[in-house]
Amino acid sequence: MSAFITPTALEEFAQYLRAEDRSSGTIENYLRHVRTFSKWLGERPVTHVKCAEWKEFLQQQGYSAVTINSMLASLNRFLDVAGFGTCRVRPLRIQRRIFQKQERELTREEYHRLVAAARNQGRERLALLLETICATGIRVSEVRYITVEAAHTGRAEVSLKGKIRTILLPGKLCRKLLKYAKDRKIASGEIFLTRGGHSISRKQIWSEMKSVCSAAGVAPTKVFPHNLRHLFARTFYQASRDVVKLADILGHSSVETTRIYLISTGEEHAQQLEQLRLVG
Repeated sequence: MSAFITPTALEEFAQYLRAEDRSSGTIENYLRHVRTFSKWLGERPVTHVKCAEWKEFLQQQGYSAVTINSMLASLNRFLDVAGFGTCRVRPLRIQRRIFQKQERELTREEYHRLVAAARNQGRERLALLLETICATGIRVSEVRYITVEAAHTGRAEVSLKGKIRTILLPGKLCRKLLKYAKDRKIASGEIFLTRGGHSISRKQIWSEMKSVCSAAGVAPTKVFPHNLRHLFARTFYQASRDVVKLADILGHSSVETTRIYLISTGEEHAQQLEQLRLVG
């Protein structure tokens, strides 16, 4: 086995990830991280020492611990698949995070402003897309499962990462989806399509969401599809207090993953401390 990262090795890695039913977005991330390492490595062979040096390099460049661990996870998976398992590096140890950064958390009020801004601009598809993701908690890669048939039955069958789960659609959302589909003469299949009749891409969804930030008065750092999923999770949990059920709805195999979605901001925690009234 050659101790160098070759285009063939990267393609074999991509095929391996596809065989694992990884989403296209996940595969993109894995490959991007490995290519970043390969570019830094240059003509040098892959060794444990070089992998450890890359970890140090990322820290020196000011990457966050979470980002570094994500990049290392991608690299370690590649090393295993490519036969370089002895070169794996340990992730950084991070104390469990108990606060969410306030500048990253999308509030309910901000979400409603985004929807209103999209509708004021006559962009009904974007407005309805925002509502659909936020009202169901689906991943952006699962938007294609929102079909006319699903809107009629009130449930969408999602198949992703080797698992099949049922997503319930609120009645009001179903009525909006069916009206939208009827107005655009979409009789069956996917509802969110491009003008050419193709599935709307992850990149396009991101771009369209960012484009209404200014009109809505919401910081772009808060606006991306996954934050709508986080808002759904927090809102659902506040109503049900059932983290196990929430994990099933979100399609998480671990409740610990779901708990990450429920981290509150430091400001909210400070308010809770004030309400304790333990200072005379």
